[in-house]
This record gives sequence, structure tokens and C-alpha cells, in this order.
Amino acid sequence: MNRRQFLQRAGFASLAALGLTGWSQWPQGGVVNPCKAGLPPALARHELMAAVWDGLDPAQVWDCHAHLVGVGDGDSGAWANPRMDSPLSPWQYLQKLLYLNAGCVHNAAGQVDASFVARVNNLMDGFPAGVKIMLFAFDWAYAENGQRMIADSAFHVPDAYAARVAHSNPGRIEWVASIHPYREDALEALALAVSSGARAVKWLPAAMGIDPAAPRCDGFYQALAQSGLPLITHAGHELAVAGKARQDYGNPLKLRRALDHGVRVVVAHCASHGEDRDLDVAADGPRLPSFALFVRLMGETRFAGKLFADISAVTQFNRADVLETLLTRRDWHGRLLNGSDYPLPGILPLISPQSLAARGLLAETALPFLLELREHNPLLFDFALKRLLRKNGASFPRQVFETRPFFEGNPR
Repeated sequence: MNRRQFLQRAGFASLAALGLTGWSQWPQGGVVNPCKAGLPPALARHELMAAVWDGLDPAQVWDCHAHLVGVGDGDSGAWANPRMDSPLSPWQYLQKLLYLNAGCVHNAAGQVDASFVARVNNLMDGFPAGVKIMLFAFDWAYAENGQRMIADSAFHVPDAYAARVAHSNPGRIEWVASIHPYREDALEALALAVSSGARAVKWLPAAMGIDPAAPRCDGFYQALAQSGLPLITHAGHELAVAGKARQDYGNPLKLRRALDHGVRVVVAHCASHGEDRDLDVAADGPRLPSFALFVRLMGETRFAGKLFADISAVTQFNRADVLETLLTRRDWHGRLLNGSDYPLPGILPLISPQSLAARGLLAETALPFLLELREHNPLLFDFALKRLLRKNGASFPRQVFETRPFFEGNPR
């Protein structure tokens, strides 16, 4: 079985593992990312491409949620858990193969780190001048006693590497630090990130071992609020990153502690997948959809100027149920920020434009344009798809995509 055949089987395996439905829509879009480069002139001049950019100022458009992937085969300092290279850990093994194909580095033996960045730069060339992408660093997992847990970490992308990548292409790339609050040097790391131009701090609590409601986070929250940097943090169930997951750490209600300290919090993916305990009832309260708890949090007026969310990944099979609410809650639109969750848009089975059209969220006539666009530029595909979504006349307005002011210290 060759690599392409294995990736195809991996794609179907990932669908089954995620418990997704609607798989019959896949054949039209394919399974394996073909990794084409550049846009055909006809696609670049397509009338729908003009509609995607109509009314937008490209200089204000920043993709606020994208991952910097590396395995440490250069001088990046990046690291991936060896379990991801072992068929004895089949789910992690499949994840890594899918991520490498999504980033078009599955055939870049010995050059994964450099090739991933080169692919990002290539994809960004497909956007108008001024558009930028914010690449995330990713910290180690830590125990409650502040001990680094390498074996329980999925991967590691150092802040210094993310900063270096951004500084290598400042016209296209910004960077986001990842700092675990349990680290002894957390405040020093935050100060260094600020001085090095970080635009935010990223957490994935379930995989990193961070309880956002823990009192030991208070000092970090205070420093973060003073810095002005927002916290972009995953909420809801986590599937994309392996590790010793503590899914209860993704409960949206746990973010009140950061908000009470004055931190601007961006809830990644709008907590659009999974269930969490209703902590307002009891520590072992009934389980509710994480999105329902997010909705409750968004309704608390005291957080109106501090609580935001990004719409990364919300078009995926296992999250798309929230799209109608996000599109039609116009009172939320000033608090939503666009991100791609790259390289995930390059995992073709995760997003089905056909399924979104069947839900009445996308015009059938847009499908040929979007499917061809995805073959050449999954990043631009993700952006175009969200710009073309509609429900009862409602769509995501300009300010959802013009995120630059939010991250330059001018909150909405």
C-alpha cells in the first residue's frame, strides 16, 4: 500500500473516530490534499472571488487562529511526541499523517519544518497584499506542581521559533505565544513575548494541563491583563491534539476567572463541540453541550467588553450545527473573529461544502468554485467559504474578518 492509499484510509478512519456523519458527500471533494500551488487565472478572476473580497480592507484582515507545525528537523527547536510515529498508537499516528498532508509536507523527509513554513508563505501569496496570518507557538504540558511533562505532551513549538518565522516575513505573518501559567518563569516568558511582538497568548487547556479556574493562574492573569495581550483558549471537547487530556479543563465556564481579572478572552471555535458540566449547578452538575455554556457566558453583560470568540473550525462536520446560530446572532458579530485553524482546512474530509449547501447555508452554485479553490489553496478556501455562508439573509459581516484592530490593542 503506497502513501497516498494509506492517507486515503487514514482520512476515512479519522471520520469514524470523530463520529462524523454525511460521509457520502466526500467523493466530490476528495480525501487527500493534492497540494497544488498557485491559483489558475480563471479562479483568481472568478466572480465569486470578487464577492469574497467585496467591502473588505485586506490590510485589516488577519487570520487569528493558525498553527505552526514542526518536528525539529531544522533548527526550530520544535518537537513531536515519538508516539505519533508509531503504529502502536494508531490514532496519534494517523493524526500526524493527516496533519503533514494538510500542510503538504508529507513527502518532505528531513525538511518538514522549513517546508511547512514555505507552504504557508505560498498560500499567503494567494491573498491580496496586506492580509496576514497569526501562527501559534505551543507550550509543553505541565503538572500542577509546575513540573514539565514531556511524555504527556503532544508536541512543542517554541515561542522563539514562532517569533523567528514571523520576523522572516513581517508583511504576511504575525505570531502568538504559548505560555503555560504553571511554569516558574511564566511571567518572565510573558514579558519576553510582549517585547518580541507577540499578538496574543494561546492555550489548549485539555492537552496542556491548564485549569483556567485554578487560583494559581491569578498572577498570570493579572500580568496578561496589564500587557494588553488577549488569551486565545480552546473550549469544549478537544480531539485534534493528543496527549494526557483533561477534557473538563475545556469547560467555558472556567474562563470566568480570567475575565474577572480583566483579560480579553477569545474562546476558540466558540466551544462548538462536546459537553461539559454545568458548574453553575454543582461541580458534578448535569452535562450540557459546551456551546450552550458558551452561549450563557456570552449573555453575561459584565463580560461584554472582554469575552470574544473565534470562528475557526466551525464549518467542520462535527461543529457545523452551531453555524446557524453564529450567523443569525447579529448581536454577537462584533465579538466574533475569523481564524482558519490551519492546517486543518487541508484535511479535506473535515469540511464538506456540499453538506453545508444541503443545510441551506451555502448556495449550490458556489460549490464548483469552492471545491476547485480548495485543491489549490485550502487557506483561501476556508476564508471564501465563510464569506459566502448565508442563513435567512444573515452572513458574517466585515468586522468578523477585519481582526487586525483587535490584536493591535484597539478592542472593539
